[in-house]
Amino acid sequence: MFPINAEIAVDRQHRRAIIQLGEANEAGVSQRHRAVVVLRQQPSHGGSLRALSHQNDAWLDSVVVAPTQEIRFKSKDGTEIHGFAVQPPEGTSHKPYAAVLRIHGGPVSQHENNFDITWQILASRGYLVLAANPRGSSGRGEKFATAIFADWGNKDAQDVLGAVDWAVKAGLADSSRLGVGGWSYGSILTNYVIASDHRFKAATSGAGISDILAGYGTDMYVQEYEIELGKPWVNTAGWLKLSFPFLHADRITTPTLFMGGEKDMNVPVRNAMQMYQALKSLGVKTQLVIYPGQWHGLGKPSYLTDRLRRYLKWYDTFLLGVQ
Repeated sequence: MFPINAEIAVDRQHRRAIIQLGEANEAGVSQRHRAVVVLRQQPSHGGSLRALSHQNDAWLDSVVVAPTQEIRFKSKDGTEIHGFAVQPPEGTSHKPYAAVLRIHGGPVSQHENNFDITWQILASRGYLVLAANPRGSSGRGEKFATAIFADWGNKDAQDVLGAVDWAVKAGLADSSRLGVGGWSYGSILTNYVIASDHRFKAATSGAGISDILAGYGTDMYVQEYEIELGKPWVNTAGWLKLSFPFLHADRITTPTLFMGGEKDMNVPVRNAMQMYQALKSLGVKTQLVIYPGQWHGLGKPSYLTDRLRRYLKWYDTFLLGVQ
């Protein structure tokens, strides 16, 4: 696996591959004689390499791909955080844009220099898309990845909020029209964010958990829980502290769309049901969507399409005022 910013070129004189920095993600490379074949992902099409497959050419010719910009900014405590910003195609909207902060799962994962259809669809709707790689993410070393050990929703929440602060200060994001959302740990962190910050007017939260105690023995992470948090009867205070989006759901004012797969064994959908019921009881606008027969990640194409449509409808309603 090559670094996420790598481009493969060929030195024909010496018949060898050269790794160069570039804005792309190389998932694999194969070399034979003078030929080098690369499996490449990048935020937009084009580049210096000759494409061997063309199945998406007709579609790409019919759409405008929004530019993806790598960004760097400071978190609340001064830590440098990296991420991406996708501005709407020219003429789609006007600055400052309504903005959507997208949070990745994991948490040991990262947003990369890939083509992301969700980012592009949101951008085509006129939204500025922000995607940060907060502490807890991969790609920046072990210390960075373990910085949120037993401390979820703290430093990582500050980091993703730093992306919003950066965009508002730069005049790109409208501070009165901000949305947030994610899946899996992206949902967990979304819940932490909206329970600690009231600036967001819409949120989408899929396959997450907020009552951490409810996960013990009912999902697949018992070993991880005990290593990181200890046993619930030994470190009860720690478990309760990390459950604040549920136990202090009365802090949440953001209209939130909760989602999940009916058969999810990683993070059972009962966790989304809890948060939905909490906001429902508090009179905060909320919806719950459960996809039949689906696991932690959706696999049915019609459900993937439905999820994107629901994202757009939810953000459009609360950020653009479109009913």
